[in-house]
Amino acid sequence: MDGSAVPHFEQAASAACSMATKILAPVKTERQIYENSMLEDDPNGNSVITTNIKNFEDKSVPRWGPNHKGAQELANLYSTGKRTQECISVGICITLMAANSFFIVIRLRLENFGSIVIAALCGIITADFVSGLVHWAADTWGSIELPILGKNFLRPFREHHIDPTSITRHDFIETNGDNFMVTIPALCKLTWDFLTLSEPEIQQRFLWSCYWWQLAIFVAMTNQIHKWSHTYFGLPDWVVWLQEHRIILPRRHHRVHHVAPHETYFCITTGWLNWPLEKLRFWYVLETIIEISTGYKPRVDDFKWAQKRT
Repeated sequence: MDGSAVPHFEQAASAACSMATKILAPVKTERQIYENSMLEDDPNGNSVITTNIKNFEDKSVPRWGPNHKGAQELANLYSTGKRTQECISVGICITLMAANSFFIVIRLRLENFGSIVIAALCGIITADFVSGLVHWAADTWGSIELPILGKNFLRPFREHHIDPTSITRHDFIETNGDNFMVTIPALCKLTWDFLTLSEPEIQQRFLWSCYWWQLAIFVAMTNQIHKWSHTYFGLPDWVVWLQEHRIILPRRHHRVHHVAPHETYFCITTGWLNWPLEKLRFWYVLETIIEISTGYKPRVDDFKWAQKRT
């Protein structure tokens, strides 16, 4: 290489690094995370630098955690009827998952392996987007007072923001009941097709079956993955490995969402789509359209519960 070209190469490399740093800049700084979210390695704690926050009305009352008054009220709204629905949902979903896994595995062919992997990967990406869309909608809109939806489905989202580690104290049923319920229609359709269609028809639709199968599994497991992202102690090594290799939602990555007012990084299955959606301002644009169209402001109910500190 010509010696005169070296300085130009170094300048180009420096410019590229500078551009990459700007484009890939984190959506929340370390200080923002530190000041405006609960320290999850101290599950009952509050930010140790609250004294630096101006106009903070009462530093002696918990901002987050199980001692927060709003969190306690929300936790007490968990009902026996809700528990029954979750138990039934988990039982049906696991049965259908086992059946469809069997039907898929016995039809795997090596010559189709590449296409099957792509179909499964598309299912996982779709699950991540769906997790973000549902999470955003439940976090941003609606009220606990809504009939049926409020106490049964929006309540956990409100509780989670003011007591993020409450999810780590929920058992398998409470953590996963709703997500398992959502997948039941798709799993029923898959099972019906495997039982009623001819073998040529099944093979013709097999890639779509793999897509829906993987989508259903990752949607069902989303809240378990979410729970692991809040579990800072005692996780199995294989879960930590999956987190560290970004196959499922990493703990550090998800902390960005828990910076008040919780307006970004909604995807909680793998988290792969969080960065591109944030750079596109996808959620902000949706919120702006809805606010202009309806007059409703985002996160009003969420903020109301967060203020119930005394």
